[in-house]
Parts: sequence; structure tokens; C-alpha cells
Amino acid sequence: MTVLIASSRSPQPWSLPSSSFPSSRSQTSRMALFRSLFSLKPVHHPSIPGHANTGITIKGRVAGPVVYSLFPKSSALVSSVDDLFDFICSGPLLEQLGYTPEAVADSIDKWLACGVHLCNLFQLNELRLTAPQKMRLYHYYIPVFVWCEDQISRHCSQFADGDEVPPPLVIGISAPQGSGKTTLVFALDYLFRRSGRNSATLSIDDFYLTAEDQAKLRNRHPGNALLEFRGNAGSHDLPFSVSTLTDLKKLTKEGMKMNLPRYDKSAYGGRGDRSDPSTWPEVEGPLTVILFEGWMLGFKPLPNEVVKAVDPQLEIVNKNLEAYYNAWDKFIEAWIIIKIRDPTCVYQWRLQAEIAMRKDGKPGMSNEEVLDFVSRYLPAYKAYLPTLYSEGPRGLNPDRLLVVDIDDERNPILAS
Repeated sequence: MTVLIASSRSPQPWSLPSSSFPSSRSQTSRMALFRSLFSLKPVHHPSIPGHANTGITIKGRVAGPVVYSLFPKSSALVSSVDDLFDFICSGPLLEQLGYTPEAVADSIDKWLACGVHLCNLFQLNELRLTAPQKMRLYHYYIPVFVWCEDQISRHCSQFADGDEVPPPLVIGISAPQGSGKTTLVFALDYLFRRSGRNSATLSIDDFYLTAEDQAKLRNRHPGNALLEFRGNAGSHDLPFSVSTLTDLKKLTKEGMKMNLPRYDKSAYGGRGDRSDPSTWPEVEGPLTVILFEGWMLGFKPLPNEVVKAVDPQLEIVNKNLEAYYNAWDKFIEAWIIIKIRDPTCVYQWRLQAEIAMRKDGKPGMSNEEVLDFVSRYLPAYKAYLPTLYSEGPRGLNPDRLLVVDIDDERNPILAS
């Protein structure tokens, strides 16, 4: 697993190295310099070290997750483009963003600054990026950030005439386990902070039932493997999530603070429990954006006969799912959906992560335990992902949706 560690450098929002660009330049000279600096051929670069169990520190709190297999070993064919400007313009998300090459050229400084910031974050040499690293930054993280910035602008424009600071925009990120959503959120949060925006991050994992309440749920449904452990609908504290999201939306003034709940998956031998509130990170207002991620965000209840055909144990999960719209989805105003081709990828991704942990000398699940763990989620994926992909979440505004198709290496690809 790769650990994300911030560089000690602290660039100002959207600042670029002074040696890279003159303070005053025409669009033509800026483009020429851009090409000369960043027309790079892929070269060998050692992988990011993944042994220290630390994260980056933002305002005194550890914000960085421990993430395995951060960058893929291979990349899609489009990554063979050597010139970075052309490479950006060849990205699979540009059409969804409505970006033309001219629009990219007009915002070159921002793309460059984002690239520099992310290279600092992930400890990469921006002049020696491999093709997969370039793809992850310039075809994935930065385009998604650009889209989020546009959504924030649209959101704030609705409150332009008022004296009050707009409530933060809640962006929901729905993606299967292991698909890289946690790292995506980590990168977005970092870019928001580098751009001077105050952001907060939450996962649906933060709202799992306490260990005591999870045990009660398990006892109420003996023999149902889908509710034996945390994960599926019914294993979350929905009133707690409603109160948390409601309070976060109210952080519109300086001096307002609250603590973000966190869940400890290692507690009770891996069964998990809510972390001690004294360890919860603090977030300050005014908030601009809330990034809310989860593997089952946007799942909608289906006719009973549909879920029974997938797995009879899904019946109670499907019934539980009815309450999730009011608890989660109704708060989300813009959606990012990470789309996979085959839910069985989840097993492979999880297996890769556990193998990496074991090689690092950390406790990890055996191959058999990984299969058992993932098998408790696959029925929900098979039942609900097709509808999520074809219809979107309930209450969706199609203009506020970004779909990112990814391949087995978690690379963004053109929509199928």
C-alpha cells in the first residue's frame, strides 16, 4: 500500500515555481514554454514508498489515508501521447467537462498548478512522470477537480444576491470498494485547500453502527451473511448521519467548528467500532464543499422479486435501503459516479491491497478471507449497480452528474 505524505513545501494557492514561468507573458509564449517544459516521454520512476503508516497533516490533523496501489503499473493506449498539452486534450473526461483545446489553453496555469500540487502531495517528480502517473493526474484527478470547481461556482451563483455565505455544496462520490475513491477524495480535498477553499470529507463508513449496535443487528438476523458484519444497508446509524450532515451544512461563518466522526475498522479484531470522539478531526467554517463518498451511495430499492433473484438474503437489505435517500442522497447536490465494467474487479483490487499489506509486514486478510469479505458485498453490486448506471441516484439533476468509466487498472477510459 502506498502512503501519501505531503511535501514540506507550502505553495500559495495556484502558485507555480518562479523559475518555470515569467511573471508576464503572452498566451503564445506561455503555450510554448508549457510545451517545452512538459513534453515528456515516460521514463522509469521508482514507486512511491509505502512503509510509513502516516498521512499528511492539515491544520493539526492527520488527513491522509493509507492507500495501496495508488498508481497503476500500466495505462490505456492514449497515454502514449508525449506532449502534455495534447495529452490533457486527449483525456476521456474532457468532452463531459465541455472543454475544448482552447479552453485548456486558457486555463493552462491552473492545470499546471494542480499538477505541481499533486506531485508534491504524492511525492512525484513533475518532470519525470511515468505514463500511468500522468494519466492518473491529468486524465483523472485534475479533470474531476475542474468539474467540482465548476459545480461550486454554479452552486454559489444561486446565492449571489444574498449577504449570507452560501451553504457548502455536498458532492457525492459513489464508487465500488477498491476503485480508488478514497485517494480521489484525498487529492480533491488537498487541491481545494491549496486553492483557498475550506472543505470537509466524509465517508459512509463514518456512520457505521457502533460495535454494540452491530451485534444487535446480527442477532436480529441470524444466518444472514449480508448483515453479519458492517457494510450493507441496515448497518449504518442513519439518524447520526442526518444530524452530522445537517450540522455541517450550517458551517457558513468563521469561528464555527465541529468534529467529523470517524470509524475504526481495526477495533474488536477487525469487526470495527466508532472511534473515540476525542480523536475526531475538527473542521472550521466557512465550508465551501463537502466531499461525501461511499460504495453504495445512490443505490435505490428495487422490486422484491429482482433482489430475490440475485440473492434471497438481499430482501431485508432492500427494505432497509428505503430509508437511505432521506439520510444521505437528499443532501447531495452534485454526483460523481465511478463506473466499473465488472463487479468482480472488487475482489481483485481487495486482494492486491491485502497482498501488499502482508508484504509490508502488516496484518492482512488471507486470500480466503478476502473472498469471504467481498462476497458479502457482491450481491448488492449485482443488484443495484445496473440501475445506478442507467438511471442515476434518486433526485438527480443530470447537469450535476459526472460519470467516470474506469478499467481494471482504475484508469479512466472513454464511456462505453
